[in-house]
Amino acid sequence: MSTPSRIVVRAPNWVGDVVLSLPALRDLRRLHPAARLEVLARPWVGELYRAVSEVDAVLECRGVAPDAAALRGRFDIGVLLPNSFAAALSLWRASIPQRWGYATDARGPLLTRSCRVPERVRGQSQVYYYRAMLEGLGLAVEGPPDASLACPPEWASSGETLLGEGPWIGVNAGAFYGTAKRWAPERFAAAAALVARRLGARVAIVGAASERPLGESIAAQLGGSARVLCGETTLAGLVGVLKQVRLLLTNDSGPMHLAAALGTPLVAVFGSTDWRETAPVSGHARVVREDTACAPCRLRECPIDHRCMTRVSVDRVAAAALELVAA
Repeated sequence: MSTPSRIVVRAPNWVGDVVLSLPALRDLRRLHPAARLEVLARPWVGELYRAVSEVDAVLECRGVAPDAAALRGRFDIGVLLPNSFAAALSLWRASIPQRWGYATDARGPLLTRSCRVPERVRGQSQVYYYRAMLEGLGLAVEGPPDASLACPPEWASSGETLLGEGPWIGVNAGAFYGTAKRWAPERFAAAAALVARRLGARVAIVGAASERPLGESIAAQLGGSARVLCGETTLAGLVGVLKQVRLLLTNDSGPMHLAAALGTPLVAVFGSTDWRETAPVSGHARVVREDTACAPCRLRECPIDHRCMTRVSVDRVAAAALELVAA
Protein backbone atom coordinates (compact mmCIF):
# COMPACT_ATOMS: atom_id res chain seq x y z
CA MET A 1 0.00 0.00 0.00
CA SER A 2 1.26 3.49 -0.83
CA THR A 3 1.99 5.93 1.99
CA PRO A 4 -1.34 7.39 3.16
CA SER A 5 -1.76 11.15 3.20
CA ARG A 6 -5.16 11.33 4.94
CA ILE A 7 -6.30 9.17 7.88
CA VAL A 8 -9.56 9.39 9.80
CA VAL A 9 -9.96 7.71 13.17
CA ARG A 10 -13.47 6.98 14.45
CA ALA A 11 -13.22 7.87 18.15
CA PRO A 12 -14.78 5.95 21.04
CA ASN A 13 -18.04 7.33 22.35
CA TRP A 14 -17.13 7.87 26.00
CA VAL A 15 -14.55 10.05 27.72
CA GLY A 16 -12.81 7.21 29.54
CA ASP A 17 -12.51 5.15 26.36
CA VAL A 18 -11.09 8.16 24.51
CA VAL A 19 -8.33 8.48 27.12
CA LEU A 20 -7.54 4.76 27.07
CA SER A 21 -7.34 4.76 23.27
CA LEU A 22 -4.85 7.65 23.10
CA PRO A 23 -1.78 5.37 23.02
CA ALA A 24 -3.12 3.65 19.89
CA LEU A 25 -3.84 7.00 18.25
CA ARG A 26 -0.29 8.10 19.02
CA ASP A 27 1.00 4.86 17.50
CA LEU A 28 -0.80 5.77 14.27
CA ARG A 29 0.76 9.22 14.31
CA ARG A 30 4.23 7.76 14.86
CA LEU A 31 3.75 5.29 12.00
CA HIS A 32 2.44 7.98 9.62
CA PRO A 33 4.09 11.26 10.72
CA ALA A 34 3.41 13.08 7.44
CA ALA A 35 -0.26 12.13 7.08
CA ARG A 36 -3.14 14.42 7.98
CA LEU A 37 -4.79 12.73 10.97
CA GLU A 38 -8.40 13.65 11.71
CA VAL A 39 -10.80 12.25 14.28
CA LEU A 40 -14.53 11.56 13.83
CA ALA A 41 -16.07 11.94 17.28
CA ARG A 42 -19.36 12.36 19.06
CA PRO A 43 -19.93 15.99 20.13
CA TRP A 44 -19.67 15.21 23.83
CA VAL A 45 -16.08 13.89 23.46
CA GLY A 46 -14.81 15.72 20.38
CA GLU A 47 -13.61 18.78 22.29
CA LEU A 48 -11.19 16.61 24.24
CA TYR A 49 -9.00 16.11 21.17
CA ARG A 50 -8.01 19.78 21.35
CA ALA A 51 -5.73 18.59 24.18
CA VAL A 52 -4.10 15.99 21.89
CA SER A 53 -1.43 17.55 19.70
CA GLU A 54 -1.23 14.56 17.35
CA VAL A 55 -4.70 15.31 15.95
CA ASP A 56 -4.99 17.78 13.07
CA ALA A 57 -8.78 18.26 13.11
CA VAL A 58 -11.99 16.89 14.62
CA LEU A 59 -15.15 16.06 12.68
CA GLU A 60 -18.50 15.72 14.42
CA CYS A 61 -20.03 12.24 14.25
CA ARG A 62 -23.75 12.62 13.43
CA GLY A 63 -24.86 9.18 12.25
CA VAL A 64 -24.23 6.72 9.44
CA ALA A 65 -25.59 8.67 6.45
CA PRO A 66 -24.29 12.15 7.41
CA ASP A 67 -20.91 10.72 8.35
CA ALA A 68 -20.60 8.82 5.08
CA ALA A 69 -21.40 11.99 3.13
CA ALA A 70 -18.88 14.04 5.12
CA LEU A 71 -16.09 11.48 4.73
CA ARG A 72 -16.58 10.48 1.09
CA GLY A 73 -13.53 11.19 -1.10
CA ARG A 74 -11.49 12.74 1.70
CA PHE A 75 -9.47 9.89 3.27
CA ASP A 76 -7.18 7.02 2.30
CA ILE A 77 -7.59 5.06 5.55
CA GLY A 78 -10.31 4.85 8.16
CA VAL A 79 -9.46 3.31 11.55
CA LEU A 80 -12.27 2.14 13.83
CA LEU A 81 -11.75 2.30 17.59
CA PRO A 82 -15.40 1.50 18.55
CA ASN A 83 -16.63 -2.04 17.94
CA SER A 84 -20.05 -1.28 16.47
CA PHE A 85 -21.42 -2.30 13.09
CA ALA A 86 -22.71 1.24 12.49
CA ALA A 87 -19.23 2.74 12.84
CA ALA A 88 -17.92 0.39 10.13
CA LEU A 89 -20.95 0.99 7.92
CA SER A 90 -20.21 4.73 7.85
CA LEU A 91 -16.70 4.15 6.49
CA TRP A 92 -17.94 1.53 4.00
CA ARG A 93 -20.68 3.81 2.68
CA ALA A 94 -18.10 6.60 2.40
CA SER A 95 -16.05 4.30 0.11
CA ILE A 96 -12.85 4.91 2.08
CA PRO A 97 -10.33 2.63 0.32
CA GLN A 98 -8.78 1.15 3.48
CA ARG A 99 -11.04 0.39 6.46
CA TRP A 100 -9.37 -1.11 9.52
CA GLY A 101 -10.67 -2.45 12.82
CA TYR A 102 -11.63 -5.40 14.96
CA ALA A 103 -13.92 -7.93 13.26
CA THR A 104 -16.60 -7.49 15.94
CA ASP A 105 -20.37 -7.12 15.68
CA ALA A 106 -20.48 -9.07 12.37
CA ARG A 107 -18.82 -6.20 10.54
CA GLY A 108 -15.86 -8.10 9.06
CA PRO A 109 -17.20 -7.94 5.48
CA LEU A 110 -17.24 -4.13 5.67
CA LEU A 111 -13.52 -3.95 6.49
CA THR A 112 -10.52 -4.28 4.21
CA ARG A 113 -8.18 -5.23 7.06
CA SER A 114 -9.46 -6.77 10.27
CA CYS A 115 -8.48 -8.99 13.18
CA ARG A 116 -10.10 -10.77 16.09
CA VAL A 117 -9.78 -9.61 19.69
CA PRO A 118 -6.83 -11.56 21.14
CA GLU A 119 -7.46 -13.50 24.31
CA ARG A 120 -4.28 -12.11 25.88
CA VAL A 121 -5.83 -8.65 26.34
CA ARG A 122 -8.62 -9.96 28.56
CA GLY A 123 -8.06 -8.76 32.10
CA GLN A 124 -5.54 -6.09 31.03
CA SER A 125 -5.87 -2.34 30.76
CA GLN A 126 -7.90 -1.31 27.75
CA VAL A 127 -4.92 0.65 26.47
CA TYR A 128 -3.62 -2.75 25.38
CA TYR A 129 -6.97 -3.62 23.80
CA TYR A 130 -6.68 -0.75 21.35
CA ARG A 131 -2.99 -1.27 20.70
CA ALA A 132 -3.54 -5.00 20.15
CA MET A 133 -5.89 -4.12 17.29
CA LEU A 134 -3.08 -2.27 15.54
CA GLU A 135 -0.73 -5.19 16.11
CA GLY A 136 -3.35 -7.58 14.76
CA LEU A 137 -3.52 -5.45 11.62
CA GLY A 138 0.23 -5.86 11.14
CA LEU A 139 1.32 -2.48 12.50
CA ALA A 140 4.33 -2.05 14.77
CA VAL A 141 3.50 -0.87 18.29
CA GLU A 142 6.46 0.34 20.32
CA GLY A 143 7.26 1.96 23.64
CA PRO A 144 5.20 2.48 26.79
CA PRO A 145 1.60 3.64 26.29
CA ASP A 146 1.08 7.39 26.47
CA ALA A 147 -2.46 8.21 27.65
CA SER A 148 -1.70 11.78 28.70
CA LEU A 149 -3.54 15.01 27.94
CA ALA A 150 -1.93 18.44 27.68
CA CYS A 151 -4.37 20.91 29.22
CA PRO A 152 -4.49 23.99 26.96
CA PRO A 153 -3.60 27.18 28.84
CA GLU A 154 -7.04 28.71 28.29
CA TRP A 155 -8.69 25.63 29.81
CA ALA A 156 -6.41 25.80 32.85
CA SER A 157 -7.14 29.51 33.21
CA SER A 158 -10.87 28.81 33.01
CA GLY A 159 -10.61 26.22 35.77
CA GLU A 160 -8.60 28.57 37.96
CA THR A 161 -11.15 31.36 37.47
CA LEU A 162 -14.09 29.07 38.18
CA LEU A 163 -12.59 27.71 41.40
CA GLY A 164 -11.07 30.84 42.85
CA GLU A 165 -8.71 30.77 45.80
CA GLY A 166 -7.76 27.31 47.03
CA PRO A 167 -6.19 24.89 47.53
CA TRP A 168 -8.90 22.50 46.36
CA ILE A 169 -9.61 18.80 46.31
CA GLY A 170 -12.18 17.39 43.90
CA VAL A 171 -14.98 14.89 44.43
CA ASN A 172 -16.68 13.01 41.62
CA ALA A 173 -19.40 10.87 43.19
CA GLY A 174 -21.34 10.09 40.02
CA ALA A 175 -20.91 7.44 37.33
CA PHE A 176 -23.04 7.46 34.19
CA TYR A 177 -23.04 3.68 33.77
CA GLY A 178 -25.18 2.99 36.85
CA THR A 179 -25.44 2.95 40.63
CA ALA A 180 -23.40 -0.26 40.94
CA LYS A 181 -20.29 1.84 40.18
CA ARG A 182 -21.04 4.45 42.85
CA TRP A 183 -19.62 4.61 46.34
CA ALA A 184 -22.14 6.08 48.79
CA PRO A 185 -22.34 9.92 48.71
CA GLU A 186 -22.19 10.16 52.51
CA ARG A 187 -18.88 8.28 52.40
CA PHE A 188 -17.49 10.62 49.75
CA ALA A 189 -18.50 13.52 52.01
CA ALA A 190 -16.84 11.97 55.05
CA ALA A 191 -13.63 11.08 53.20
CA ALA A 192 -13.46 14.51 51.58
CA ALA A 193 -13.92 16.19 54.96
CA LEU A 194 -11.03 14.20 56.46
CA VAL A 195 -8.68 14.87 53.57
CA ALA A 196 -9.63 18.55 53.19
CA ARG A 197 -9.10 19.15 56.89
CA ARG A 198 -5.63 17.60 56.81
CA LEU A 199 -4.62 19.52 53.68
CA GLY A 200 -6.25 22.80 54.58
CA ALA A 201 -8.22 22.59 51.33
CA ARG A 202 -11.72 23.32 50.08
CA VAL A 203 -13.88 20.79 48.22
CA ALA A 204 -15.14 21.13 44.63
CA ILE A 205 -17.77 18.61 43.54
CA VAL A 206 -17.79 17.89 39.81
CA GLY A 207 -20.22 16.02 37.60
CA ALA A 208 -22.96 16.30 35.01
CA ALA A 209 -26.06 18.45 35.37
CA SER A 210 -28.10 15.33 36.15
CA GLU A 211 -25.78 14.69 39.11
CA ARG A 212 -26.34 18.10 40.70
CA PRO A 213 -28.73 16.78 43.40
CA LEU A 214 -26.05 14.24 44.31
CA GLY A 215 -23.45 16.99 44.48
CA GLU A 216 -25.66 19.23 46.57
CA SER A 217 -26.33 16.43 49.06
CA ILE A 218 -22.57 15.99 49.53
CA ALA A 219 -22.04 19.74 49.83
CA ALA A 220 -24.74 19.94 52.51
CA GLN A 221 -22.83 17.40 54.58
CA LEU A 222 -19.57 19.33 54.13
CA GLY A 223 -20.91 22.72 55.11
CA GLY A 224 -20.65 26.08 53.39
CA SER A 225 -17.11 25.83 52.05
CA ALA A 226 -17.86 23.23 49.34
CA ARG A 227 -18.53 24.25 45.72
CA VAL A 228 -20.96 22.29 43.52
CA LEU A 229 -19.87 22.49 39.88
CA CYS A 230 -22.13 19.74 38.54
CA GLY A 231 -23.52 20.92 35.22
CA GLU A 232 -21.55 24.19 35.34
CA THR A 233 -18.59 23.16 33.20
CA THR A 234 -18.08 22.21 29.59
CA LEU A 235 -15.75 19.30 28.95
CA ALA A 236 -12.92 21.82 28.51
CA GLY A 237 -13.91 23.52 31.75
CA LEU A 238 -13.94 20.19 33.59
CA VAL A 239 -10.43 19.45 32.33
CA GLY A 240 -9.36 22.89 33.56
CA VAL A 241 -10.83 22.25 37.01
CA LEU A 242 -9.24 18.81 37.29
CA LYS A 243 -5.89 20.33 36.35
CA GLN A 244 -6.20 22.76 39.28
CA VAL A 245 -7.28 20.43 42.09
CA ARG A 246 -4.63 18.91 44.30
CA LEU A 247 -6.41 15.57 44.46
CA LEU A 248 -9.57 13.87 43.14
CA LEU A 249 -11.72 11.35 45.02
CA THR A 250 -13.78 9.49 42.44
CA ASN A 251 -15.66 6.48 41.20
CA ASP A 252 -14.61 4.64 38.02
CA SER A 253 -15.76 7.28 35.54
CA GLY A 254 -14.81 9.69 32.77
CA PRO A 255 -13.52 12.37 35.19
CA MET A 256 -11.30 9.72 36.79
CA HIS A 257 -9.62 9.06 33.44
CA LEU A 258 -9.30 12.77 32.72
CA ALA A 259 -7.56 13.38 36.03
CA ALA A 260 -5.21 10.46 35.37
CA ALA A 261 -4.38 11.78 31.91
CA LEU A 262 -3.60 15.21 33.38
CA GLY A 263 -1.31 13.78 36.06
CA THR A 264 -3.63 14.90 38.86
CA PRO A 265 -3.36 12.62 41.92
CA LEU A 266 -6.52 10.58 42.43
CA VAL A 267 -8.07 7.85 44.52
CA ALA A 268 -10.67 5.73 42.72
CA VAL A 269 -13.17 3.42 44.40
CA PHE A 270 -13.95 0.37 42.26
CA GLY A 271 -16.84 -2.04 42.66
CA SER A 272 -18.76 -3.63 39.80
CA THR A 273 -16.28 -2.82 37.04
CA ASP A 274 -13.02 -4.66 36.36
CA TRP A 275 -10.19 -2.61 37.87
CA ARG A 276 -7.69 -4.52 35.73
CA GLU A 277 -9.27 -3.24 32.49
CA THR A 278 -10.38 0.30 33.37
CA ALA A 279 -8.04 1.42 36.17
CA PRO A 280 -6.62 4.93 35.76
CA VAL A 281 -3.41 4.92 33.72
CA SER A 282 -1.23 7.02 35.99
CA GLY A 283 1.62 6.76 38.43
CA HIS A 284 -0.29 9.18 40.67
CA ALA A 285 -3.41 7.05 41.19
CA ARG A 286 -4.59 4.60 43.82
CA VAL A 287 -7.43 2.11 43.41
CA VAL A 288 -9.39 1.12 46.53
CA ARG A 289 -11.61 -1.93 46.24
CA GLU A 290 -12.97 -4.88 48.19
CA ASP A 291 -12.20 -8.38 46.91
CA THR A 292 -15.70 -9.89 46.95
CA ALA A 293 -16.68 -13.11 45.20
CA CYS A 294 -19.22 -11.34 42.97
CA ALA A 295 -16.97 -8.52 41.74
CA PRO A 296 -16.41 -7.51 39.05
CA CYS A 297 -19.96 -8.30 37.95
CA ARG A 298 -20.13 -5.45 35.36
CA LEU A 299 -23.80 -4.88 36.22
CA ARG A 300 -25.40 -1.43 36.19
CA GLU A 301 -27.40 -2.08 39.35
CA CYS A 302 -26.48 -4.39 42.22
CA PRO A 303 -29.06 -7.20 42.63
CA ILE A 304 -27.98 -7.98 46.22
CA ASP A 305 -26.38 -5.79 48.93
CA HIS A 306 -23.70 -3.80 47.04
CA ARG A 307 -21.06 -5.40 49.25
CA CYS A 308 -18.20 -4.50 46.88
CA MET A 309 -18.81 -0.85 47.76
CA THR A 310 -20.25 -0.94 51.28
CA ARG A 311 -17.17 -2.79 52.52
CA VAL A 312 -14.88 0.02 51.35
CA SER A 313 -14.50 2.25 54.40
CA VAL A 314 -14.07 6.00 54.62
CA ASP A 315 -10.81 5.56 56.51
CA ARG A 316 -9.30 3.40 53.74
CA VAL A 317 -10.05 5.98 51.06
CA ALA A 318 -8.88 8.92 53.16
CA ALA A 319 -5.68 7.11 54.12
CA ALA A 320 -4.92 6.27 50.48
CA ALA A 321 -5.45 9.91 49.52
CA LEU A 322 -3.21 11.29 52.24
CA GLU A 323 -0.46 8.77 51.50
CA LEU A 324 -0.65 9.69 47.82
CA VAL A 325 -0.26 13.44 48.30
CA ALA A 326 2.53 12.88 50.83
CA ALA A 327 4.53 10.65 48.47
